[in-house]
Amino acid sequence: MIPPVFIFVGHSGSGKTTLVEKLLSLLTARGLRVAAIKHAHHKVALDREGKDSWRYKQAGAVMSMLVTANELQLVADATDRREPAQLAERFLGEADIILAEGFSLARGVKIEILRRECAQPPRCTIDDGLIALVSDMEEVYPQLPHFALDDISGLADFLLEHASR
Repeated sequence: MIPPVFIFVGHSGSGKTTLVEKLLSLLTARGLRVAAIKHAHHKVALDREGKDSWRYKQAGAVMSMLVTANELQLVADATDRREPAQLAERFLGEADIILAEGFSLARGVKIEILRRECAQPPRCTIDDGLIALVSDMEEVYPQLPHFALDDISGLADFLLEHASR
């Protein structure tokens, strides 16, 4: 079974990472196993040349995993499965809920962080899957639920209620 996935979108500097971090802490404190997926628009080195995991990938492994006593790191090809729901199904089945950041063009349920001080229009529309806003701009999509930037508990309750439907 695929855990529910919520995609958090917004312009750079809107507070997406801070919001997701606070939600992770709160949901975890409530006893949930929460996974996070972050979309990067720029190239990031996930593995270093010469390391064993890099060598395995170079030799043809479709996935390479490094496991220590307390953690694991997976490096896998994602050329055909890049959307949050696909990634959740492939890798994150043990989670109760998944919070994805970025992915504004992906299909799925979205919550947009929109701040007046960023002076930008919304990135997404209701047709894009937008179900709520975390915003100080009540005039934008007034038909959707709005949450204040510091209403982490209210947003968490909303996500869990939406996930249970």
